[in-house]
Amino acid sequence: MSDPSQPDLRDNGASALKARVLAELPVASVLMPRVCPSKRIIYEMHIKGFTALNSAIPAELRGTYAGLAHSSAIDYLTTLGITSVSLMPVAHRMDEKRLLTLGLSNYWGYNPIAWSAPEARYASHVAQPNGQKYGDVRVEFRSTVDALHAAGIEVLLDVVYNHSGETDEWGPTLSLRGIDNATYYHLDPRDLSKYVNWTGCGNCLNVANPLVLRMVMDSLRQWVTEFGVDGFRFDLAPVMARTGINQGGQFNPLAPLLMAISQDPVLRQCTMIAEPWDIGMGGYCLGQFPSHWLEWNDRFRDTQRAFWLKHEASRGELATRLSGSTDFFDSRVRAPHSSVNFVTAHDGFTLTDLVSYCERRNWENGEENRDGHGHNLSVNFGVEGESSNEFISEFRMRSKRLLLANIVLSLGTPMLLGGDEMGHSQLGNNNAYCQDNAITWLNWGAVDEAFLQYTKQLISLRKQLTALSSGFWWKAAAHGSDTVARWFNPNGSAISPCDWHDSSARAFMLTVEGGSLCMLLFNGDDQPTEFTLPVGTWVRRLDTFTGNFALETCVRTAILNPSSLCVFEAINSLDVNISQS
Repeated sequence: MSDPSQPDLRDNGASALKARVLAELPVASVLMPRVCPSKRIIYEMHIKGFTALNSAIPAELRGTYAGLAHSSAIDYLTTLGITSVSLMPVAHRMDEKRLLTLGLSNYWGYNPIAWSAPEARYASHVAQPNGQKYGDVRVEFRSTVDALHAAGIEVLLDVVYNHSGETDEWGPTLSLRGIDNATYYHLDPRDLSKYVNWTGCGNCLNVANPLVLRMVMDSLRQWVTEFGVDGFRFDLAPVMARTGINQGGQFNPLAPLLMAISQDPVLRQCTMIAEPWDIGMGGYCLGQFPSHWLEWNDRFRDTQRAFWLKHEASRGELATRLSGSTDFFDSRVRAPHSSVNFVTAHDGFTLTDLVSYCERRNWENGEENRDGHGHNLSVNFGVEGESSNEFISEFRMRSKRLLLANIVLSLGTPMLLGGDEMGHSQLGNNNAYCQDNAITWLNWGAVDEAFLQYTKQLISLRKQLTALSSGFWWKAAAHGSDTVARWFNPNGSAISPCDWHDSSARAFMLTVEGGSLCMLLFNGDDQPTEFTLPVGTWVRRLDTFTGNFALETCVRTAILNPSSLCVFEAINSLDVNISQS
């Protein structure tokens, strides 16, 4: 079609999307797990990428919903210690014409055309031992959710209600555009033939309209009531909370969708997570969603990368991120778990690539390496990409251990990118949205067993040191059930407000008391640093420099290696005098 203003007279009846009314699935026999919000540990995964190369899963189930439901997959997740899987989009999608021309597909799934229908490409269609066939895609997805629930794992679903696969005015007319274009989409008031594009995907759904709001609410309720989903991660969430374009198109924390979810008897019980930014004017909204929402915290990501990978960040910035980012999340109305702390996610470098590449390598995407983030705050330690140099490999591994420890041990909700714990690399591709192949599929035949074991022990340590997963904000002094946090220079003196922004100071100490008494020592210097410990007897629980969890007793001093974090626990908190060092 050369002119989008003219109708296309070709008959597309044979290929047009069809629909049918289906009976509701029976009520789930498995109860949804109830995960304590402060104990939640999220694992972001792609269903196909997680299972496609796993030889422990029967070949006919790899890359499918049923593959994720297989005992080996679930055992892996439970042994790892995560509580919640965040599934990348499973709603029925379409592939853009440009990708199809290149022999690619929209692997990530952020291009929906049927918001309430599970993607048929992940169905196995294999008969199960109980005689039931997974020919019904809905049954297979629901069975997978039930299997995860039976293991105590909650299921969070990445949903895309900000745009549709109809894209811009040059895109295909599949449904909403033909039903009522002006109702379902934000149109440019200067030219109603064009779309507002706060998403970067060509169009924006007008969720401020009651009909569109009803469509989204019905879809969300269906995922919960029919499929058993426990919560949602909303892609480009500000788009759905903007006023109509004629009212300025501004983000509104009291937007109809946000308020509807808050009062809905089904949805208000669910976990709601926002990706709190879009590309429109005023689209960066971290900390502005309703009090019960969680939000992806990119400030945590960037500060961790900048501080530990030798870019520019002060220890004051790092301490703010470690303690829940109260500069964005108002502690008077938000809980500490509001901040979803991550260093890597599906969009960007993997953890291995973050310490192996300074530049993106996205040539396979067919956009001449122009797509993906150009500012990654990454490091390669002298060699771009894979290296057989054992010194470079050791530097990279230390950085990975350090960054992962900061995610898991900080106040908030830790989120791991699936595959990081096993050393997965995308060969420098930081925007692998269209790579449905070995670039994105986890290589179960090349798992870094030592790093996997480190990750398991790290998550276990968080669970043991209850002060680090507190449901209460860290305070400077005890008030009721508050967790008390105190900050010190390496010599044991209290850090003053002006000390935090001393760019030459790269080391500090944190004690956290609340259920347990633990101490975290941070050394961002390039040289070993000696720390004077508070009076008492301490046991070293973790040294990220060596990856060692072996217990070691320290009394008055501890020397930290460069770019490392150590965790200590008091043998007897009553014998510790925090005020003396």
